[in-house]
Amino acid sequence: MKTKWRVLAFSGLTALIVGCSHLGYYVQAAHGQFSLLAEAKPIEDWLSDPEVSGTLKDKLTKVQEIRRFAARELALPDNESYKSYADLKRPYVLWNVVATEEFSLKPMKWCFPVAGCVNYRGYYSKEDAMAYAAELRAQRYDVQVGGVPAYSTLGFFNDPVLSTFIKYPEGELARLVFHELAHQVVYAQGDTRFNEAFAVAVEEVGVERWLEKYGDEKMRNSYKDYQRRKEGFLALLTKCRNELEENYERDVDAQEKRRRKAEIFEGLKAQYQVLKAQWGGYGGYDRWFAEPLSNAHLSAISTYHDLVPGFRALLAREKSLDKFYAAVRNLSSLDKEQRHEQLAGLARSQQMATESVEARLSR
Repeated sequence: MKTKWRVLAFSGLTALIVGCSHLGYYVQAAHGQFSLLAEAKPIEDWLSDPEVSGTLKDKLTKVQEIRRFAARELALPDNESYKSYADLKRPYVLWNVVATEEFSLKPMKWCFPVAGCVNYRGYYSKEDAMAYAAELRAQRYDVQVGGVPAYSTLGFFNDPVLSTFIKYPEGELARLVFHELAHQVVYAQGDTRFNEAFAVAVEEVGVERWLEKYGDEKMRNSYKDYQRRKEGFLALLTKCRNELEENYERDVDAQEKRRRKAEIFEGLKAQYQVLKAQWGGYGGYDRWFAEPLSNAHLSAISTYHDLVPGFRALLAREKSLDKFYAAVRNLSSLDKEQRHEQLAGLARSQQMATESVEARLSR
């Protein structure tokens, strides 16, 4: 599952005055962000360069179309983000470190000026991320280090298109651009679940409209396959998460909890192989299993998906995206618990209305 680093380099620069204990971390954050921006050139420059491959030019031209669609059809910010391109010559733009306690699925939080508190800590160097992960493991935390193809600076900088995701199929490329731009529309400090679920809701609506207007049968089928695999994998992870939560709540000793925990993760690996066979051997999620499985792998599942039905219900109520964004901004001004409760209530109401219609139709 992809996560995105919201800790801005701007925050890093601001935080240098806070104290020396985190100085090295903030320096690498600032250096990484500004190095990335230095690598970026306007897409038009890449398109006019005779040495750039035709394949890359086609992809960049498609991004320009997606970018115009985002502003025109989805009311997303019409700024300079995703109008430049950077070839990073590495598989990910950065690596996130996520950590939990041994018998908990609640992720650790790291707090930063401007960006607030988030459930991960990002590094532009994989080696630095692995070194920090080793420190946490030495303290008996469960840890995952995951590569990140893209992130949003929330409009503080002009985010470029990156080589880490430019090769995605068209539907997935559009999804990512819509998602990242959505973070520039609304951002509730310290509420990752709210921010990510909102961006997921926007990406879903955006891709639906993009495929309806520009998609052919092959593209629509490709995206349906992507969605089917994603939903199947998410269902598998949710099942595993529920089993782990039940295990940690049991009134048994630590040794028994560890035994059952290992058993659950072994079952997850076996069930994933069954899913792969059903997908015809598709291995796009293999990288998720690159490190020993831990609670940290599963801590972000609810972050991205629990509140999405509430956002979709809110959009259905407001009907237009402009009104939807305004309503979400109003929600973001509420206390975290209040905004989550309102979204849950909207989802329940929508579900009840759907069930009522289905019941009348079945009579």
